[in-house]
Parts: sequence; structure tokens; C-alpha cells
Amino acid sequence: MTITSISDLADPQIVQRLVLKVGSALLFGEGGVPQSEWMAGLVAEIAAARKRGQQIILVGSGAVALGAAKLGLPHGGRGSLADAQASAAVGQIALAGLWSQLLAEHGLVAAQLLLTVEDLEDRRRYLNASATLGRLLKAGAVPVINENDSVATQEIRFGDNDRLAARVAQAANAQVVMLLSDVDGLYDRNPKEPGASLVPRIQGVTPAVQAMASGDSGSGMGSGGMSSKLIAAKIATRAGITLGIINGQHARPLTRAISQDIGTLFLPTRRDSGRKAWLGGRQRMKGVVVVDGGCAEALQHGNSLLASGIRAVEGAFRRGDPVGVRDENGLQLAQGLAEYSSAEVERIMGHRSEDHEDLLGYSPRSAVIHRDQLVVL
Repeated sequence: MTITSISDLADPQIVQRLVLKVGSALLFGEGGVPQSEWMAGLVAEIAAARKRGQQIILVGSGAVALGAAKLGLPHGGRGSLADAQASAAVGQIALAGLWSQLLAEHGLVAAQLLLTVEDLEDRRRYLNASATLGRLLKAGAVPVINENDSVATQEIRFGDNDRLAARVAQAANAQVVMLLSDVDGLYDRNPKEPGASLVPRIQGVTPAVQAMASGDSGSGMGSGGMSSKLIAAKIATRAGITLGIINGQHARPLTRAISQDIGTLFLPTRRDSGRKAWLGGRQRMKGVVVVDGGCAEALQHGNSLLASGIRAVEGAFRRGDPVGVRDENGLQLAQGLAEYSSAEVERIMGHRSEDHEDLLGYSPRSAVIHRDQLVVL
């Protein structure tokens, strides 16, 4: 059975496992004060979903805001990296305690997971996180997940919880990831403009869909706007996961969205295997290869990336490192794991396979990126 509308989210035969992402602006008011009544309403909805037989994972944020309020730090704890990390360390305990208390009132057990980019970028750690989530859900717990802001820096972080939620949905083998936002969903233009219309269903994040998005967060408190949600949608839908956007600014946001069928659904465009889904969701590349038009077309037909179609190499990478693939106009085409180092690729690019042994001094591998280790974006 497939998901066709927001109302399908209440059907455990269609949605057995659901990831909910909640941003800081919904959880906290001015001065980092928790919106306890709103959170209690959401937890009641989670409890109702559990009674229907559904498993729920909660991806939240707000540790920095909450910790800064407790420490009395200015600028909501964002004045410096040290302030943000210290605020997160304090806020993580308080936030976990708050969720644990609210869930316990419904007889539910909360479990906290603090993740970094590397936990989901590294294959072994990704599988460990996946196994932990699976065991917790089987045991009946409600995993509460946040980026580990107490150790994350600007260079090694997701940047927003929209992408984190999509990656968690992959790791957890969820059918749906639902982003609670400050608008009803994706509009065909800025929702503040007269005549703007909500788009209920989208099949594929095309350039036309991308043009509808605004990069601005309506609240000014969150780190992700609609553009980040479209990136999350690409990650999810390539892995066969439906991504939804609904308005979280209501007392019972899930009930409202489901009963009135209000929101935007991004329907899956394909269903990559577990490994390919992981590859396609990776954010950090060690380098880039630029390919010609013929190579770009070959990749779209499921072929491996051969050296003969490469025109340039950017960055330094080793064999096995994640590498992005762009065309000569700068369009990102694919990403995968390199069979050669960047120095080796520079020596063989533009040359046919039969020339590689003379150029490298050893028998070559079949491709720069084999199709089994490559994901077209």
C-alpha cells in the first residue's frame, strides 16, 4: 500500500514507522522557555499513534536555547561556538528529561540518541545507529534524536534537523518523515504573496519545485528554511521514503493535518537499496570530478564512471573516499566512492582504459567510480 495523502499517516497498515521532526521555534518561546502545553499535546498524539500500532521516532532540537536560558548566556547561546557547545551540553540533559517526563505520563519510555554527521556518514557507524534504532523500537521505546551540538562545529554538522531527520528515516527504515514547520507546506510562491497556493503532492524535486522555495525560516529561530526541506525531500524520496511538511503551530498539529488533509507530501521517486540510499544521502564529499556531456548521459543510463569522460578533478581524495560528480555547467549529477586517488585520476582522465596501465604503471581497475558504488542524484 502506498501513501497518497496526509490522512494516510493515521493508517498503521500504510505507515508502520514514522519520523517526526520538530524545530526550536515550536518547542521554545522567548528566552528559551519550553512550550510545555504544546509539547504535551504532541506527545499525546505520539501516544495515540503508538496505540494504533505505529512506531514513532522524534527528531528535535532546542538544546542550545534551553541551555543558554539556564546558564544565562546572551544571544540565545549563539554568541560564540564555545557558548553554543556549553549551552547544548546543559540543554541536552534538560530537554531529554522534559521529553522523558511527558512520554512517561502516557506509559512510554524515551531514549535519547545524540548524533553527529560522522555517525551517519561513516558506513560502520551508520549501521550501528540503524541497529540501535531498530532495537529501541522493537523494545517499545520512543527514540528522541538531536544533533550533538555539544561537540559539533560549523565544519562538521548537519546544519539543520531537516536533513538529519531524512537520514534518520533512512537508518530506521521508516516509511515517512514528517517535518513540522511554521507554514502549512510548500506553496507555489512565497506564502505571504496574494494568491499563493499550497501544493498538496509533489513527485520529484524538479527545478520548478526548487524555484517555489524560500531559504528563509519564518520564525527566525530555526536553522532551516524551505530550501533545506527540499534537500531533505531529495534524500528521503530517493530512498523510497515519503516526506511531508505540515504546520506545527497548532495545539494538535498531527490531528489537524490528518483530519483536514492539510500539508505537502513529497512522494518517493525511486527506492534505492540500503547502501545506495546511504551513499545518496551523504553530505560531505572529499572531492569532485567534472565530466563531459557523453559521460553525463552514460551515468543517467546506469553506467560506471570511466576516466575517458572526466575533464577536471577538484580536491584531494583517496581510493574509497566519497566523490561528487558534476557536469561542465556545474550541475551536480551523482556521487559515489572513488576507485582511484585524485592524483591517479588526474593522470588518466580523458584516456581510454587500455591506456591506463602505461600511464599508471599497473593494471587498471574497471572504472573511476563503479556503478555499484555510484548514485545518480
